[in-house]
Amino acid sequence: MRLMLVRHGQTPANVERSLDTFLPGPGLTDLGARQAEALVEALAGQDVQAVFASEATRTQLTAQPLAAARGLPVQVLPGVFEVQAGALERRTDETSITAYITTLQLWRDGDLDASTPGGEDGHQMLERVDAAVGSVCDRGLESAVLVSHGALIRTWSGLRCTGTGDLAAEPLDNTGIVTLEGDQSSGWRLVSWQKTPAGGLVDDLPDTAEADPTGAG
Repeated sequence: MRLMLVRHGQTPANVERSLDTFLPGPGLTDLGARQAEALVEALAGQDVQAVFASEATRTQLTAQPLAAARGLPVQVLPGVFEVQAGALERRTDETSITAYITTLQLWRDGDLDASTPGGEDGHQMLERVDAAVGSVCDRGLESAVLVSHGALIRTWSGLRCTGTGDLAAEPLDNTGIVTLEGDQSSGWRLVSWQKTPAGGLVDDLPDTAEADPTGAG
């Protein structure tokens, strides 16, 4: 199947460079809402048989315009929420952000035992996401959109599909899209990695990728 992993639209936490990972989390900024609307046209040429979103408010709000345009419901998919920051939740300081990003890099390097203080380790992340994505594959769909989160999409894709190379360490802006083909049994391959917003709406984003910790490379 073809799985299009879409990062949610911009949130206040993204602008504040905050590690905001707990559920249900914040909604969208005005720009984030416009980015969600822009997904309708950006994906107009794609076959979309189902639209899924995590349990977070921001992913469901991002998915709603696309789902409505296709006459589909937004199906909430447990298990694809953001990589948990644990004791670093809501922090904005450089030390905390570096610790979070370093943990993701350690997972990509093979150290799945690593975690932030009070956060999940790589084994736990893979177990929950694999189960969720596997449930999508079991539905017999040929294509689906899953609106999820920056750190989760980048890290899970880097660990579970071939052809990513160093792309898994690249930034993924709000409404960036990672497209994969395959399934949980035969494996996944990378089709495309669009790290910029799908609708081209980038005004009011942080000045650098590093200012947005869950989307930073």
